[in-house]
Amino acid sequence: MTTEAHTESVEATAPSGIILSDVAAVKVKALIEQEGRDDLRLRIAVQPGGCSGLRYQLFFDERSLDGDVVSDFGGVEVVVDRMSSPYLAGATIDFADRIDAQGFTIDNPNAQNSCACGDSFH
Repeated sequence: MTTEAHTESVEATAPSGIILSDVAAVKVKALIEQEGRDDLRLRIAVQPGGCSGLRYQLFFDERSLDGDVVSDFGGVEVVVDRMSSPYLAGATIDFADRIDAQGFTIDNPNAQNSCACGDSFH
């Protein structure tokens, strides 16, 4: 399977390093289909805030920003801005659908400390 870059600002030799699990990719694809749009991608960003200093943001976005790093996972594009990319290298995005937890999860090897909420790290 080959991956093609569709945006000029994509660095073909330096992918984001993010891993989107198959379960998460299926969920993202289903959510985008529910929106009825084919121009949306999953954007993952790191922003200041949260109880540990930085917090994750996951949202659908149609924009292309200068320096974005785009990875394709079976037709699901994941976009990371250039400032967030170093914080997310090697992170795994998964989707849990269990009785005790539901939603997207991020396992980030770059996080030195994280809080109980799972949305904030240092």
